[in-house]
Amino acid sequence: MSASPAPDGAAAEARCPHTGTVARFFRALSDPTRLKLLEFVLAGERTSADCVAHVGISQPRVSVHLSCLVNCGYVVARRDGRKQRYSVGDPRVADFVVLARALAADNATALTCCSRIPSGPG
Repeated sequence: MSASPAPDGAAAEARCPHTGTVARFFRALSDPTRLKLLEFVLAGERTSADCVAHVGISQPRVSVHLSCLVNCGYVVARRDGRKQRYSVGDPRVADFVVLARALAADNATALTCCSRIPSGPG
């Protein structure tokens, strides 16, 4: 008895088992608030309060976004007394953000007109 063929997504995952991980890598940055926080932290170490003031949303929401960035490895956190400080732990993150901005600028018209990706806040 032969196995039924795998759906296209499963077949692709079988050929490249890291595809899901790479997709999650991009998904972590797909939120405009997380991207704004990441770019803010790229300029230097920031406290939670700095981040709240920069993005203008509540501290609990900023903490959720920062936790995502830390858990995904974009940002590192360190305790400094009662404060939590955030910085970029891998300099390639800065290179990646610069490259992403350049690619987005070069493809701005196509990205703006794309009906497959829903527009979100930001």
